[in-house]
Amino acid sequence: MLHHGKHWRSMCKGLVLGTLLTSFMLLLYSYAVPPLQVRKLLPADTTFVTVLRDPAYLFESSFHYFGRVIPLTWKLTGEDKLAEFLRDPWHYYDPNGFNAHYLQNLLFFDLGYDNNMNANSPLVEEHIQEIDRRFHLVMLLEYFDESLVLLKDLLCWQLEDILYFKLNARKGSTVSRLTPELYEKATSWNLIDTKLYRYFNATFWRKVEAYGRERMAKDVAELQRENEKMKSICIDGGHAVDASAIQESSMQPWQPLGEKSILGYNLKKKINKKHQKLCRKMLTPEIQYLTDLGVNLWITKLWSRVRDFLKW
Repeated sequence: MLHHGKHWRSMCKGLVLGTLLTSFMLLLYSYAVPPLQVRKLLPADTTFVTVLRDPAYLFESSFHYFGRVIPLTWKLTGEDKLAEFLRDPWHYYDPNGFNAHYLQNLLFFDLGYDNNMNANSPLVEEHIQEIDRRFHLVMLLEYFDESLVLLKDLLCWQLEDILYFKLNARKGSTVSRLTPELYEKATSWNLIDTKLYRYFNATFWRKVEAYGRERMAKDVAELQRENEKMKSICIDGGHAVDASAIQESSMQPWQPLGEKSILGYNLKKKINKKHQKLCRKMLTPEIQYLTDLGVNLWITKLWSRVRDFLKW
């Protein structure tokens, strides 16, 4: 894992240089890293893009996915631990707790800022303005297709460059249904992220207006049609399946500790030669995809084998 400071800098520098030397034009990272360190390592004309998610739903997802590796949640009792936590968050939350950042203002943390600062501090607004200056486009997960169309326009891509399948989705039975009351509590608890999201929700729709509403609707419809075509070409049954129904071990997604809640896919048995490689790449989970790119994930693989042996 990459971290703040010199350790991150030295590792990332090698990664970036290797990327440039092998002619890749896109670098993706999902770590909380100091923004200035990233910028120093990239060309001056680099385009920066990020994506935000509604903070309440991000909190629910993070709480579920990382809960077993956040000691602060271990003392929660009852069937609905998320509701219990939101009933009185400060009874359980400790800003200095191990992996505590997964429990509050995760967006702000991932963008390289202090997620525990006072939400009413002037610094929050300053950081939001700084983020606005840093990124050429801030996408929204709730409007992912519209976001991809804006990304295509920004980078002068073609429609085929933004086709996608939804990976790492959870089974519906494992998703905590946020009642209006819980949604409001989760929103208030993640107040910095809420301010961030509301700001960029406004900027996002201004970009959509500038792009043209009718033009956007047309392009989104075309994207969705092409995505459906790719599903019919690549995916056996046309939809995601439970982990137990995935036939190839190489297509198994990474699962939260102690659960098998993440869905995956089976490739069609007969795919035309033109699409065979593309289909596999589009459906390959990220751990296997990174391995195929040459990233050394031996610790992750070892941990996976231990979990399989212990049936975690």
